[in-house]
Amino acid sequence: MEIIPAIDLRGGNCVRLYQGDYEQETIFSDDPLAVAERWQSEGGQRLHIVDLDGAHSGNPANLAAITAITRALTIPVQVGGGIRSVDTASGLFEAGAARVVVGTAAVSNPKLVEDLCQRFGPDRVVVALDARDGLVAIHGWTETSNVTATDLAGQMPGWG
Repeated sequence: MEIIPAIDLRGGNCVRLYQGDYEQETIFSDDPLAVAERWQSEGGQRLHIVDLDGAHSGNPANLAAITAITRALTIPVQVGGGIRSVDTASGLFEAGAARVVVGTAAVSNPKLVEDLCQRFGPDRVVVALDARDGLVAIHGWTETSNVTATDLAGQMPGWG
């Protein structure tokens, strides 16, 4: 089993949203790099970062913090939030991400998942299936699709 500590970024801060509600936010730290370094020092073998601003808007918004973290840590970092194009994924890989995590695009643009797997390799692409009542939540938990998580998961092998 692999336990992956996570940092959710919003407005440059480490936050937690209550049930995905952007209006119910708790700020844990205004220093994402320090939090990332702490996870690594406590034995984390990989770090998961979610750019909540990116997930909501469709464009990564915390790239400076993500880049600072990937450059400082020696453990691999996977990044999600707003990855809706090959160019965005490529930019995150250039910033040091070991993996990209796709959520909304797996529902709205399944071809992107296949393209990412073909271009970067399936070991560098993760599909996140956040679900509410069995249906995949998208756009940073602000909407619920009509796609079931189990149906979408069943399609993943065909996409790479």
